[in-house]
Amino acid sequence: MTLSAGQRVGRYEVAEVLGEGGMSTSYRAVDSETGADVVLKVPLAGLIGDLAAYGRYERETEITLKLNHPNLQRALASSRLDGTPMPVLVLEYVDGSSFRGWLGDHGQLPVDQAVGLALQIASALTHCHDQGIVHRDLKPENLLITADGTLKLLDFGIALRQGARRLTWGPLGQAVGTPDYMAPEQIRGERGDARTDIYALGCMLFEMLAGRPPYDSNPDALQVMKEHVSREAPGVRAFRPDLSEELELFIARAIRREPKERQSSMREFADQLSHPGSIDRSQFAWKDKGSIWAGLTPVAGEMPSLRRALLLVLIVFSSLAAIGLLAQMAPHAAR
Repeated sequence: MTLSAGQRVGRYEVAEVLGEGGMSTSYRAVDSETGADVVLKVPLAGLIGDLAAYGRYERETEITLKLNHPNLQRALASSRLDGTPMPVLVLEYVDGSSFRGWLGDHGQLPVDQAVGLALQIASALTHCHDQGIVHRDLKPENLLITADGTLKLLDFGIALRQGARRLTWGPLGQAVGTPDYMAPEQIRGERGDARTDIYALGCMLFEMLAGRPPYDSNPDALQVMKEHVSREAPGVRAFRPDLSEELELFIARAIRREPKERQSSMREFADQLSHPGSIDRSQFAWKDKGSIWAGLTPVAGEMPSLRRALLLVLIVFSSLAAIGLLAQMAPHAAR
């Protein structure tokens, strides 16, 4: 259902359309009681007949009303269109710009600025995770940035509430998310957990510093998804050699393909990002020198026996080669 300028929804008068997403349309409206601008979020009419889609929208309303954090768009109320069962979510109006457009204008960000922005997002997501909510669609398009540099996270349309039953809807029944920031487990159709948001934020921090996401070589969305699952991305220092190895290591860990190899929680992510110099590089073993990403696996102490054996063989062969070279040179030196 489309709302028109001047139309009233309870105490709110519609002013203009702000935009349309995959499941809803957002309008700027004016609260007749306070005079303040608000946002009315109304589901697309075509979804109302789909029980799963309707349930997902109802869940988004429930989740949004449950959260309260300075880096989240605040929910004010829920309502229904007059005389209809159509639900309406009333949100605070954020006077800001799309973070996607802002990033496009600014390119590679200074380290302190990128880290500060990532910490704002991490703080918001820590609050969500503490409430049992996983966003699952973190991307620049779902963020607004205000004139003073404050970020606001939006859109919990595909968020997961831990313990809730699974809802199946055609376009969202399998992989959910946005290709450039989707964790491999999402691409495989799994529900994900807090570490899914860690992966997406790691990809975003990579983009803030490098000026491009980790997988940026192919315009085909399916190919990008395949690369997230099967190929290691280049290290961020390939695009920003001025970055510290510790920060590169931190990002590499955040976007590991296996969730268990990432930071264990968003709180740990934020703590490490606040003090990258405290990262203990000796806790990680590199299996492939050609990529800083490959083999980022915590080790308890000694190297695995196979790697230790291969290293020993390499040392022996190197020693034998050196001895043979010296033996060949000795007669010439005697002359």
